[in-house]
Amino acid sequence: MDADLVAVLRCPVCGDALALSGRTASCPRRHSYDLAKQGYLNLLPSASTGIDGDSAAMIGARTVFLGGGHYTPIRDAVIRQSTAYDGLRVAGEELVVEVGSGTGYYLAGVVGATAGRRGIALDVSRYAARRAAKVDPRIGSVVCDAWRELPLLDSSAQLMLNVFAPRNAAEMARVLAPGGRLLVVTPNQEHLAELVGVLGLVKVDEEKERRLQDSLAGRFDQVGSEIVESAMRLDRTAIEQLVLMTPSARHLNHRELAARIAVLPQPAVVTLSVTLSTWRIA
Repeated sequence: MDADLVAVLRCPVCGDALALSGRTASCPRRHSYDLAKQGYLNLLPSASTGIDGDSAAMIGARTVFLGGGHYTPIRDAVIRQSTAYDGLRVAGEELVVEVGSGTGYYLAGVVGATAGRRGIALDVSRYAARRAAKVDPRIGSVVCDAWRELPLLDSSAQLMLNVFAPRNAAEMARVLAPGGRLLVVTPNQEHLAELVGVLGLVKVDEEKERRLQDSLAGRFDQVGSEIVESAMRLDRTAIEQLVLMTPSARHLNHRELAARIAVLPQPAVVTLSVTLSTWRIA
């Protein structure tokens, strides 16, 4: 991770700015954090060490599935919206932060879409952080807890992404600079509907849209929304990877999952349906 990316981070203990010297990031109060050999920085407070992030198997499945291009319509829509407004560039650069970044698939697309962008990938999973650290040299990867204080300086980001991930509205508002934008992707009821019942997947909450509005109300104003839909043609291997990269993987018996997938047509037509909403600080 480059020193200029570490410079937008703050110490999770005292909140002071971090600076990189060699392979160690430290604050003026001498709290220090060593870069992992895979290139990411672990800023997860010790009190959060019991958090269960995505496993190595889940991240591996996500890498394979996303690499197949099945969620390209979502990525393309996020990229398009990220370039649809005049960003607030600082010294010719724009910082993009993704909360719950996973492998960095969406962040890499956004950073690569416009010259002068840099990125910070935040995720609680060290397996995700390893992947994100290698996706683009312009992206710094950090392990942190999205429900606690984010390890970023106030007003340091001009654009934030939140794709199928937790939302800490107070912290996102603190980190996002005035005039910046927050892009949020949430699944609709139709999303993967052909698989939910057959495979026993977790259903999309019918109140998801209301809960999104409630969680951001008072700190953000919605300035745009679009539905992204397409029909995916998935073979059984792709369906298995799709299931194994989601929270449903924690609750399914793999042998039973394989038996259920075996009864599906080959390929199966599966609906992709999400809402991409755009927000700015109120």
